[in-house]
Amino acid sequence: MRRRLLALLTLAPSLALCSTPPSPASVRPTEDYVPAEISGLTGPRSSELRELVERFVSDRDELERFYDVKGSALQTRRLREFYAAWTGRLAAMPYEGLGTEGRVDWILLSRYIEYQQGLLDRRDAKSLERAPLVPFAEDIARLQEDRRGMQPVDPQAAAATLNRIAKQVGDLQAALQAGLRETGSKEGKDAPAVHPLTTTRVIAYRAVTDLSDLRESLEDWYKFYDGYDPAFSWWVRSSHDSLNEALDGYVKFMREKLVGFEKGKDDPIVGDPIGRAGLEAELRHELIAYSPEELLAIANHEFAWCDAELRKASREMGLGDDWKAAMERVKQDHLAPGSQPGLVRDLALEAIRFVEDRDLVTIPPLAADFWRIKMMGPAQQKVAPFFLGGPDILVAFPTSAMDYDDKLQSLRANNIHFARATVFHELVPGHHLQYYYEERYNPQRQLFTTPFWVEGWSVWWEFQFWDLGFPRSPEDRLGMLFWRAHRCARIIFSLNFHMGNWTPEQCIDFLVDRVGHERASAAGEVRRSFIGTYPPMYQAGYMLGALQLRELHRELVVPGGMTNRQFHDAILKGGPMPIELVRARLKGAKPPKDFKPAWRFADAGP
Repeated sequence: MRRRLLALLTLAPSLALCSTPPSPASVRPTEDYVPAEISGLTGPRSSELRELVERFVSDRDELERFYDVKGSALQTRRLREFYAAWTGRLAAMPYEGLGTEGRVDWILLSRYIEYQQGLLDRRDAKSLERAPLVPFAEDIARLQEDRRGMQPVDPQAAAATLNRIAKQVGDLQAALQAGLRETGSKEGKDAPAVHPLTTTRVIAYRAVTDLSDLRESLEDWYKFYDGYDPAFSWWVRSSHDSLNEALDGYVKFMREKLVGFEKGKDDPIVGDPIGRAGLEAELRHELIAYSPEELLAIANHEFAWCDAELRKASREMGLGDDWKAAMERVKQDHLAPGSQPGLVRDLALEAIRFVEDRDLVTIPPLAADFWRIKMMGPAQQKVAPFFLGGPDILVAFPTSAMDYDDKLQSLRANNIHFARATVFHELVPGHHLQYYYEERYNPQRQLFTTPFWVEGWSVWWEFQFWDLGFPRSPEDRLGMLFWRAHRCARIIFSLNFHMGNWTPEQCIDFLVDRVGHERASAAGEVRRSFIGTYPPMYQAGYMLGALQLRELHRELVVPGGMTNRQFHDAILKGGPMPIELVRARLKGAKPPKDFKPAWRFADAGP
């Protein structure tokens, strides 16, 4: 099949009406997309606990659909009871009778439940800190939860509750204004004297976020009755509108005066550090047998390798050891507006050929052909200044709506050599190939997804492409080294931020100085890291996951026990999980019930 695809790619230009070859999907026979041996897909499942994990996910999702007020006392109590019951059921299972795959699923599910219980503890602690700013949270939650429990609504009592909350919101805003006067701000200078309330920028940011969720619940409750129940509308509509107006003003006040949002400017990067104890809990969950300080040392060790290679490439370009000057020259090598999709197409097909020529991993025809290119708008590029990938590839490139300076920075940040080093990360053999396998092999393990497996896999391919001679010039090597240094930097700035050592602004400065980022792209990377979309260890998972796979490759492939294809196929078919459990699977071990991380995967060096 590999030779057939290469032949199609070779013949494609002669079939096209223009010089651009058609997509392989348009010339490959449809029958090639159907598995050759259907009977091979009907055998026993790889894990005895697949249905158990799927049942857990379905039942947990049902619980959260019903108790849908995020962070409410009732939702938290029900989830705690649910997780405790599952923990008891799992403990009673006959573990010793399970095979390797069943044991892996048992460990993954029990650790997942333990982690979720810890997240509830963390959420409760953060809610207590922001409670003085949103003391009415449970009152709003109770309205929705009484409806979910099919309790009849008392319209007059509901109106009274909304009126009371509206007055409370006004009092809170006045108290915070008094607190600003007390801390030296001129805001509220002539306001009447009230008992002052002070807070931090982070807690105010958290309150704004939580209020957004609470207001969604409030609106869902209100719209259920309004217009349907005449008595409800008669009593509640005016009170509801008054509360909404009060909340609009309160949120605006906190955003502008406490968090620092300014009209016409990019949103400030605030984030919510989890502290050292939080990082240690994340590392336990990811089965990483290192402390945060040891991980910082690993990142700096890898950074030193990048620095040496950057200087080597710079010298080949005739710029001595000034790798920043060399990086500046590389950034000038970009395409004209409108040309980037063609480059992405060509780079994606080149990467597929590169992998298939070396027989590195199985690329089924559907995975090879069925990916799409989408362009990102200006707003999305504020948090994703480069490519994103998975089922499709999302391309960052200047748009007509951008300011002049933003256009230039986007052109430079998405130059040809940076792109050549990352298109395959997003598509094949990177994330797109992962998505293909995740949906077809051990799909229950999507619950256990981890950046160390997801992102580590794609960065591992960056390692492989480097070692196998993919970069054709010193400029190409600089493009790959930019990303490799960036992965080191992600460990350093994210851990330092969460331990309270660095501010977001210091993280941006670090990316500009040590990696060579444009300031706009550095701000986008830091914003993406800390706005709450990704878990705290996500950025560290790129490089650390790749280092784990590199060491595992040394253990299993370099000595000759497995081929590259066998190694990579086995990882993909196993599904997402911490890499130390991937190691146990590939070695055919039967991990004990009290499995604990012990693997020192980075002590040997590059």
